[in-house]
Parts: sequence; C-alpha cells; structure tokens
Amino acid sequence: MFNSLKLLACAVVLFTGLQTGLVWGQTLKYPESKTVEQFDEYFGTRVADPFRWLEDDVRVSADVEAWVEAQNKVTLGYLESLPYREEIKNRLTKLWDFEKFGVPSQEGPFYYYAKNDGLQNQFVIYQLRSLDDEPQVLIDPNQWSEDGTIALGGMSFSHDGKHVAYSFSEGGSDWMTWKVMNTETGEILEDEIRWTKFTSASWSGDNQGFFYSAFDAPEEGQTFQSLNLNQKVYYHRLGTPQSEDTLIHADADNPEWGFNAEVTEDGRYLVITVWKGTDDKYRILYRDLQNAQSELVMLVDNFDQEYTFIGNEGSRLYFKTDRAAPNRAIVSIDVGAAEADWQVVVPEADETLIGAGMVGDYLFTEYLKDAVTQVQIYDLNGKHVRDVAFPGIGTASGFSGRRSDRETFYSFSSFNRPASIYRYDLASGESSLWKTAEVDFQPDDFVVEQVFFTSRDGTKVPMFIAHKKGLKKDGTNPTLLYGYGGFNISLTPTFSVSRLQWMEMGGVFAMPNLRGGGEYGERWHKAGTKTQKQNVFDDFIAAGEWLIANGYTSPQHLGIQGGSNGGLLVGACMTQRPDLFGACLPAVGVMDMLRFQEFTAGRFWVDDYGSSQNSAEEFAALHAYSPYHNLRDGVAYPPTVITTADHDDRVVPGHSFKFAARLQAAHAGEAPVLIRIDTKAGHGAGKPTAKIIEESADLWAFLVKHLGMQPKFQQ
Repeated sequence: MFNSLKLLACAVVLFTGLQTGLVWGQTLKYPESKTVEQFDEYFGTRVADPFRWLEDDVRVSADVEAWVEAQNKVTLGYLESLPYREEIKNRLTKLWDFEKFGVPSQEGPFYYYAKNDGLQNQFVIYQLRSLDDEPQVLIDPNQWSEDGTIALGGMSFSHDGKHVAYSFSEGGSDWMTWKVMNTETGEILEDEIRWTKFTSASWSGDNQGFFYSAFDAPEEGQTFQSLNLNQKVYYHRLGTPQSEDTLIHADADNPEWGFNAEVTEDGRYLVITVWKGTDDKYRILYRDLQNAQSELVMLVDNFDQEYTFIGNEGSRLYFKTDRAAPNRAIVSIDVGAAEADWQVVVPEADETLIGAGMVGDYLFTEYLKDAVTQVQIYDLNGKHVRDVAFPGIGTASGFSGRRSDRETFYSFSSFNRPASIYRYDLASGESSLWKTAEVDFQPDDFVVEQVFFTSRDGTKVPMFIAHKKGLKKDGTNPTLLYGYGGFNISLTPTFSVSRLQWMEMGGVFAMPNLRGGGEYGERWHKAGTKTQKQNVFDDFIAAGEWLIANGYTSPQHLGIQGGSNGGLLVGACMTQRPDLFGACLPAVGVMDMLRFQEFTAGRFWVDDYGSSQNSAEEFAALHAYSPYHNLRDGVAYPPTVITTADHDDRVVPGHSFKFAARLQAAHAGEAPVLIRIDTKAGHGAGKPTAKIIEESADLWAFLVKHLGMQPKFQQ
C-alpha cells in the first residue's frame, strides 16, 4: 500500500518571533510557525510538507500545544474586539431559548422523546406512558459534566422495552462508551462497553443482551489519531464484563472492513452489514438465531451495490438497494427458500430514494425531488397506498417504529419554519400536530425559493435561497453561500437558529445542491468523486458567480462556509478563486488531501476522494486541489476564520493546523487569516449549546465586519 510513498529526511528548523500584518486598521501578529525539511515522493513528484509536525496530537506534543495556545490568543483577542459581537450573541441567545423537541418513539409500554428547555447544553430524554401523561426524565446528560461536554450518543431499547443501552462520548470524540439502564426503575447496571465507534447496539430476541461492534483499545498516546482497524462484532450478555463478551464475527484478512450487526424485530435473524468506506456499498451476512448450530451465511459477497437493511417479514428480508437502480429501489430476498428468491418490491423512480423504513405493515419511502422531501407509503408487496402531505418546501424526518405499531411520528421544518412534530395514524393516513417550536420571529417575514444555475461544464444545479422579504437586488447584500458536495449526503431545507439570525440581520443565505451529494442519485454522487471532484468546486464557484450576476451580492459581500468535507470545499475554492469571496469560514476541513488516509477514520474516505497512494492519476487529481498544497506565496487571500477542535478524531485537527500555518505564511494581504481552536470539543456531534452560541457569535461578527454589513437587530 505504501510502495508509492518515499519518505525522505526530516530535519526540524525552529523559528521564534511573530509574523506581523496591518489588518483593517489594527496590527495583528500571527504566531510564527516552525517549519521542517520534509518532502514526500508520489509517483515521481516531490512534495513539500513543511508543517508536518502540526499533525501531532495536542495532548502529546508540547510544541503543538504551545502553537494552539498562541493561535487562540491572537484569534480570540481579535474576535472579541469586533463590533456588534455582544449584540449578536445576545440576540442569538434569545432566539435559541425555546423548547426543542425530538421525534417520539414507542418502546414497550413507554413513549420516549428528546427535549431541550431552551439553553440546556444537551437534550434530555423523557419517558411517558401516554402522549397526554406528565413526562419523566429518563436520561439527563447535563448532569454528566459541568460544561456539557459529555454527550449522549446512541440509544437502543430491548424488544420488551425493559432496558435501554445508551452510549456517550467525552469532549466530542467519536469514541463511545455504552451503559445499560433499567427503564422501569432508572437503575444503571454495572455493564460497560468501551472502545466502540460507528456502531449501534441491537438486542437479542430474548432481551438478555445485545450485539455491537468494537475496536481493540488504541496504544497509549494514539487515542485520537491512530487508524481504526480490525473492528469486530461481539455479543454482550447482561451482567457480565466486556472481557467475557462472545466474538461473533471478525475478518483478520481485511482489517479495514467494518461491521454493523442488527437483529430482526422478531428476533429470528442476525443481519451483519459489512462496509469498507463511505460509498454505501455493502456485503451482507445473516444467521438464523433460532438454530443454535447455525453459522453466518454470505448473502451478498461483493461491494458492488448498496444493500441497506430495512426489516423482515418471516424469512423475507427487505433492503434498499441501487442494484440495477441508480436512484435506488426496494427489494426482498427470501433466505428461507432453497435458493435465495429476489424480488423487486418498489421499483426505481425518477426521484431519488434516500430512506426507507418498515412500520406496521407498511414501507415508508423517502424521496427527494430537487432536494425537497416526498414520502410515499407502500404495502409489503409493493402496492402504493398513499403519499404523506407536507405544508410546503421543506424536510421531513422520522417515520420509524415497529411492526406492531399503529402510529408513527415525524418532524417537518424549512429555512423559515421551525420543526413541528406530527403524529401519523397508519390506518387513516391523518397527520396531527403533537408539538411545535415557538421561536421569537415571524416566519412570514422570510422568503424561501429554489433556483437553478449552470455550472462550468453545462450541468444544471439547484440552489435554495432564503432571506427577508423586500430584498433589493442591487449587488450589495451580505450573502452566505453554504455547501457540502460529497459522500452521497443530501442538503435539504431545514431550520437553523444561527441562519435565522443571519437573515434577520439582513443577510442572504444560499445553499446549492452540489455534485458529490445524493440529491439526484448515484450518478450525481459519482460525478463529484475521485478524479471528478473538481466538479464540486466548479459547482460552488458557479453558484457564487450566479448570485453576483443576478444582483444578490458582489465579491466583497459574498462569504462562504462549509464543514468537514464542506471545509475542504471552502479551502479548495478560496485557493482557486480568492478574488471571488469577501470572507471564508472553513470548519473542521480535510485540508491535506495527500495524507488524510493516515489518520483515524480517514481511510474510509478513499471511496469518495481516491488516494495519493492508489495511482498516479488519483494523486494528480488530489494534488491539484488539496487546499494545503495549493496556497501560493504572495497572494492576498480573503478574510478567513478556520475552525477546528482539539478532540476531533474524525477529521484530525492537524488538517486545519497545517492549513492555517501555511495560509499565514503565504498570505500577502491585510485581511485577517485566523484559526479558532475549540477545546474539549470534536467534529461537531454533541457540542454543548453554550459552545455553539459562542462560536456562532464569533463567526457572524467576523462576517458582519468583513462583508460590510449594517446589521439589524430585533428587540
């Protein structure tokens, strides 16, 4: 695997002192970043990596720790001095202070839902016997830490509802620890499962234990950086230590493969989904749990298609798949037949099928039509029953449950519509409002529209635009362009308090559905991957040019934002077109495209990105847009705030550290180019409300200043 990569001598060169620049009338001094004489060779091309040392874990390296402290001192000092920051924070806090509800589910004799009173750092899980009863607290993560940095992860209820396995993470890490609670008494059992990532817990039919996947404990000092290899499936029986858990499945010959185990609702089958990346291409194993002598059987023995398990009817297993259906279909496979009997239940449609579930005797299918939610209901034989009606352009989520249920719940929201929770009656098809968010704003004051623009190669791309009514298209509107464009993930209209505030202050919010996402099926996804990844950046740049050409904004008033793969998007676009943007906000981005596969979960992304080690063609494509490698000396880059966190073990913070150091060294302009490094935080999941508000206030104040906004505040 590493034959194409030749590491040469690495000599550290230390510098002291500060880089100084005159920034918008005030002197801003960046910490000097030491450099190393580090070069790597890829297919005959020698590539410098002068900031390799910044890949080290901040908890292990004193040099990196000192660099982080110095950068934060400069960045936070600048951000805290910005005009309107306190007004933005105060209004954002007021907007955020409303009751937020999750979608309920029924587990055994109880209903459960998540709720946040307003400014709580973490959502609380409530339990009630009927929807009209007074709810009781089941799990309150706010009691786990004073600063809210220990967060609830997944939850899995036993079939009889008497126990719940739940996971939690510390400081935003992907590492999860599982505990078990008695739902009737609230007692937390002694059972504890550690060193899990990317796994659920699925209970056996007898309710005496659950299946899960785990990794070996990492070596000391490598908890947040080492590659996650050799995941294994185990069975844990209640009342026993993890060391005694039964190994169900492992594959030492394929250490990069991962496994997710799920027991069918009737307890009959164990279905193991085998994955090796983010490409939604799976192998499938199953085992008949009613036969103690049975072994795992290979049902799908390749990674050529998607097979997402939905549920079963007896020996017939249902899957969402793109087998001979790029927009996806639903198939069933009778594993009890002499030869596996495959049937298409719901055929491929013109719209993209992005989700499916089995509730009662129905299949709920979620489609996207130009990135807008449509939900259709079928019986288990594939006969269309009805569609679910929604109140406008937006996003619906939920529709989960069990075969015995006669109701389900869903949430609906849009850019100008906070989430409302509905109960859906399976027999009548009627939706009734259960809970709705009461936010301090008037939805009718805002406009949501969808437009289509043409990308560089002629591809038509949709984009949502939201803003206050009465907007004048005179080219002076501060506009925030947000994107992602990767991993088959679809961006749909959803409500965000911080985006609402941006629009309330007078800003325009724009969100294009870039190639690489899943909005138009597998062809759309593939058109933004590997050697075609430049299409994603071209789409985003074309979106910005369309907004300018149509009078919404101008380069000095156009900001761009994205996180994770979206951080890569912002990094690539600001290095390719620094003239087009007035401010850039890359968050937790993948910035070194030649080495991302060396850390934690990075190896999974090769499906989307390719690898610098795979071929000369893939190396050339990655090297051509890698943000870290394409910063050019003497270029005046736009005002920039890079954001990351010290506990991010999804996209390790070294990506952002190296990009920031290189950007500050290359930058020739007077605009500030800063990095904001959160502590006791990770990639984003589980981040406390207080931290979200602080970060949002910093970023909006930065955009207000550098996009020339005169913000308006509601009283």
